[in-house]
Amino acid sequence: MKLNIVPARTGLLWVKQGMRAFFKQPIALSGLFFMFMAVISMCTILPWIGSVLALVLIPGATLGMMAASHEASRGRFPMPTILVTAFRAGHQQMRSMLVLGALYAAGFVGLLGLTALLDGGQFAQLYLVGGRINADLLNDERFLGAMWLFTLGYLPLSLLFWHAPALVHWDHVPPVKSLFFSLVACWRNKGAFTLFGLAWMGVLTTGLLLASVVGGLLGPLIGSTLVMVAMLVLLAMFFASLVFTFRDCFALQAPVVDTSA
Repeated sequence: MKLNIVPARTGLLWVKQGMRAFFKQPIALSGLFFMFMAVISMCTILPWIGSVLALVLIPGATLGMMAASHEASRGRFPMPTILVTAFRAGHQQMRSMLVLGALYAAGFVGLLGLTALLDGGQFAQLYLVGGRINADLLNDERFLGAMWLFTLGYLPLSLLFWHAPALVHWDHVPPVKSLFFSLVACWRNKGAFTLFGLAWMGVLTTGLLLASVVGGLLGPLIGSTLVMVAMLVLLAMFFASLVFTFRDCFALQAPVVDTSA
């Protein structure tokens, strides 16, 4: 395994590659992402433990989307079973991915715990148990402070786990080491990742704005549905681009994907 340092402009290339892969198999990748979100949502129905279980599954499901995007980029139709690629590669690999998921859940819950120091646990309870954000919460400085702390704290957490699922699955790197290599790769290529993030912010904002304008002309019910669908499709495109950030940051051969049923 060798770390590559890429030019900052590569961040824009990753966005283009993700979009290109998505439009080669838009129905398949959209459907897989909807399945991804449906499984996560079903887990969260269970109070407390369900939210934690959903967090544990996120790295493995992310790996599944990366594998699906890799297949789509080669002109192949990714089957639904590809979403559980991380859990079909043998007992040891499944265990490593679950350990990685547990580390992600621990980091996420730990970050929520820090926010509780500011607002007494209102923000954490909203995530773990559910509920609605009302006007009182939005006017509560402690709640807003907790929300901003979580937003800022999630950035380093996401960088730790950015490449980790792919490193664990495709290069058999131990879970803890994968976090270190992931963070180093993101930091050493911070120019490319900055452009990548800014470009996707622009794409998401523009796409949702257009969906809102068109939806406003079609009525509130259709409009809200259109915005929701647009958001899910745009997020599916984003997840389709993740595999290209991994392939360019590490000198590895093209990932091998098991497409058997």
